[in-house]
Amino acid sequence: MANLYQQRSNNVVKTWALMAGFFLIVMAVGWAVSWYYGSPTILYGAVAFALFMNVGSYWFSDKIALSMNGAKPASREEYFDLYTVTENLAITAGLPMPKLYVIQDPAPNAFATGRDEKHAVVAATTGLLQILDRAELEGVIAHELSHIKNKDMLVMTVAVVLAGFVAIVADIFLRMSLFGGGSRDNDSKAGVIFAVLAIVAVILAPIAAQLIQLAISRRREFLADSSGALLTRYPEGLASALRKIAGDGRPMQRANHATAHLFIGNPFGGEAGKFVNKLFATHPPVEERVAALLGSGAK
Repeated sequence: MANLYQQRSNNVVKTWALMAGFFLIVMAVGWAVSWYYGSPTILYGAVAFALFMNVGSYWFSDKIALSMNGAKPASREEYFDLYTVTENLAITAGLPMPKLYVIQDPAPNAFATGRDEKHAVVAATTGLLQILDRAELEGVIAHELSHIKNKDMLVMTVAVVLAGFVAIVADIFLRMSLFGGGSRDNDSKAGVIFAVLAIVAVILAPIAAQLIQLAISRRREFLADSSGALLTRYPEGLASALRKIAGDGRPMQRANHATAHLFIGNPFGGEAGKFVNKLFATHPPVEERVAALLGSGAK
C-alpha cells in the first residue's frame, strides 16, 4: 500500500505521462492537417491564437478568478484564524504569504490561484470558515498552498493551451474541408483512406484532449492532497474537511465552469457517481481522495 510520499511521486509521474500524451495528440493533429493541406501555415495562426488567449488568462488568472467569484480581501482582524493558519503554513512551506480573500457564500469551498508564488492568492468561502475546526482548516489551506508550490497554474495553463489548440485547429480543418478540401491528391485509394483517417482523427482529437485536460486536473488534486498532508503531517485533518465539504452538497452561488477546476471541492455540489460523469468531472470523487489520504485503497 502506497504511503503519502509514494503517492506524491506517483502523481507527479502520472501527470507528466498525461502531458506527454497531450503533446502526442497535438503532434498527430498537426501532422494530419499539414498532410491534408500540404502546408503548415494554418497551424501557425492557430498556435498563436491559442497561446495569446490562454497565456493572457494565465497572466491575469488571480484577477479573473477573484472577480468571477465575488471574492473580497480578508483582513487579519476579521478573519484571524484564516490569516494565522495561512501565515504559519506558508512559513513551513517556504512560500511568501499569499493574499487572502473571502467569498460570501454558505457553500464550503476554497481555491488558490496566481501565476507564481509571489503573485498567489488563496480564497475561502464564509461557509468553509464556519464549519471547519482549526485542524481541518489547516488541511484545506495546506492543500491550496501545495497547488501554489507545485506550480499547478502553470501546468493547467499548458493543458488548456494544448486543448485550445487542438479544438481550434480541428474546427478550422473541418470548416475548410467542407468548402474546398485539401491540396493533396486524394483520388488514389491510399489518398482517400488517409484523408478519411485524418478527418476522423481531427474529429475525435478535441474529445481526447478534453478528457486528458480533465484527467490532469484530477491528478493535480490528488497531488495537492498528498503534498498538503505532508505539510501538516496530519492527513486526517484534510480528510475530515473533504468529507464536510462533500457532505454539505450545496452549489456555490456563483459557480461557473471557467473556474470550477480551481476549487478544492466541486463548486456545483454533489459527487460524480457514474463512470461517464467521472470522466468529465474536474475533481476526483471525495471517497477516493479520503482513501488515498488515510492509506486505504490509495490511487
